Amino acid sequence: MKVTNLTIPEVIILQPVKHGDSRGFFSETFSQKLWAEAGVRGGFVQDNHAFSAQAGTVRGLHFQIPPFDQGKLVRVVRGAILDVAVDIRVGSPTFGQHVSAEISASNWSQIWVPPGFAHGLMTLESNTEVLYKVTNYYAPEHDKGLLWNDPALGIDWPVEDVSAHLSERDKKNPTLNELPEYFRYTED
Repeated sequence: MKVTNLTIPEVIILQPVKHGDSRGFFSETFSQKLWAEAGVRGGFVQDNHAFSAQAGTVRGLHFQIPPFDQGKLVRVVRGAILDVAVDIRVGSPTFGQHVSAEISASNWSQIWVPPGFAHGLMTLESNTEVLYKVTNYYAPEHDKGLLWNDPALGIDWPVEDVSAHLSERDKKNPTLNELPEYFRYTED
């Protein structure tokens, strides 16, 4: 497996090995032991599957607050996404900064987004399917968001604001300046 740390080192890209032959392929898409060695602090409790019919669909930026904060291990089984993680840990040297990566069925990469980060994605292709494991159960009362196109974040989404397909909720999320202090940075 290939492991790549992004400029915010807690966010990790993992690329499992694909073994292919004339029948197709086989890939170990998750191994608790190997992923832990790579820095993924799992304890996964739930798998989620999201389908987006249109390219330019934005989901996020989402997170859950303690005690139901979640880490997410995201992969794409059909299509492609731009995946974004924003550090919202007050006191972090990278607070308010983001990293992004293209995750697709063809590049077979996964991204680990730990707790303390707002997570979002934009579909780059129609009919995209995203699978992700989470480290805590969905808790609607702890489910929060950050405005996807907040200028303070400087995210270069490859879609015009007026062309993006968003939920009504995601259009109304607070900016980073308006966000309460949900997470505090601590060195491990």
